[in-house]
Amino acid sequence: MSYILNIHTATETAIINLVKSGQVLGTFRNDDTKQHATILHIAIRELLQANDLDIKKLNAVGVSSGPGSYTGMRVGLAAAKGLCYALDIPLITFNSLELMAFSAIRFVNDEAALYCPMIDARRMEVFTAIYNYTFQEIIPPSAMILDENSFKDFLILNKVYFSGSGVEKFQSLTKSKNSFFIHEPITSESLAEISWKKYTKKDVENIPYAQPLYIKDFHTISKK
Repeated sequence: MSYILNIHTATETAIINLVKSGQVLGTFRNDDTKQHATILHIAIRELLQANDLDIKKLNAVGVSSGPGSYTGMRVGLAAAKGLCYALDIPLITFNSLELMAFSAIRFVNDEAALYCPMIDARRMEVFTAIYNYTFQEIIPPSAMILDENSFKDFLILNKVYFSGSGVEKFQSLTKSKNSFFIHEPITSESLAEISWKKYTKKDVENIPYAQPLYIKDFHTISKK
């Protein structure tokens, strides 16, 4: 019997859940990106209390390390690392695009297709990757500026399911009949499953060296 606390605060919707041996015991969601940092520790406390679980009983903490919101990534990873240090338990990380693709695969269940999660970035840019049904990485996580020829080589031969906050940008550009668009949110069950798989495989991080997956440098506008 193992308990995992999962933290996903890297995208628009935050998901924090408590998992027992791969099964979701409780989930907390927040759709206000600006409030992710505010609600995180409240959500953790309420999930533990609702399940009458002492925090010392946790066996691991899973966290999405990005890409996505710079603040959300740092907040989630800092909280996860702090808990793992304090409790002397493993840290599990997964990138946001993995989580989105995993959720889409479970929703669509099309073995012949490819899956392309997209996170909205500035203007016509997205953070994206491509995975197949068995979760093999076809294109690694990267930043891409979309145009009408994006993913052209893949769309000639394959159905591709696009998901995430960046799909509206590409939906207005592509004319391929092999483009399909998913507007289903990431599920708590997918978050639980992906972290549980990593935990059982002992796919854990060296806590001091775990870093956010920024993909590209963070730029701010300097004040004049």
